[in-house]
Amino acid sequence: MRVIVVGCGRLGSDLAYRLSEQGHEVTVVDQQASAFDNLRPDYRGRTVQGDVLAEGVLERVGADKADALAAVTNSDPINAVVARVARVAFSIPNVVVRSYAPSWIPMHEAFGSQVVSSTTWGAQRIEQLLLHGAAPSVFSAGHGEVELHELTVPAAWSGRLLSLFVGEGSLAVALTRGGRASLPGPDTRLETGDVLHVSTTQAGLEALRRRLEERSDRCSS
Repeated sequence: MRVIVVGCGRLGSDLAYRLSEQGHEVTVVDQQASAFDNLRPDYRGRTVQGDVLAEGVLERVGADKADALAAVTNSDPINAVVARVARVAFSIPNVVVRSYAPSWIPMHEAFGSQVVSSTTWGAQRIEQLLLHGAAPSVFSAGHGEVELHELTVPAAWSGRLLSLFVGEGSLAVALTRGGRASLPGPDTRLETGDVLHVSTTQAGLEALRRRLEERSDRCSS
């Protein structure tokens, strides 16, 4: 796959390296030549110095033949314009934008771009670890509105019906027992050591936590 990475900061350089390591044809472009110092010495892709908004630069980096483009500079206006030009003028089928400031997310979405906000995701992830460390998130969809949490069933939950984990805003989507995964039903009974994956919204996670706490209180009394 031919990929253009616009911006060679910490994020762009790591992304470019990862893609090149997987065998993709990567071109990373940045206005500052010193930015390429962020790349690892064994990076095997191409580097192009230039202002990506200047006439002819996107043509020079092969935008007309690119399969994907990531606009990951630290400027939301630049990322928005680059993504728009990539999609409209060059018909690049897969364009992803980094949102540096969360306030820009609606604008990126209005332009029809796929958006990754490291700030928003990072804040949500830290909040989740602080408040719900026992049920870590292993996958986040969208901007974190829906997350997949992994729980290991303790002895205290053994024998409980899986329906405990199904409610408004939460759904048990997979159960792994003895190394084999299955799609569980509400009548499935849990066993100690089961690994349960539950998909929840933020509100659903709070409701699930309250249900588990209430059940634990009843069992201990």
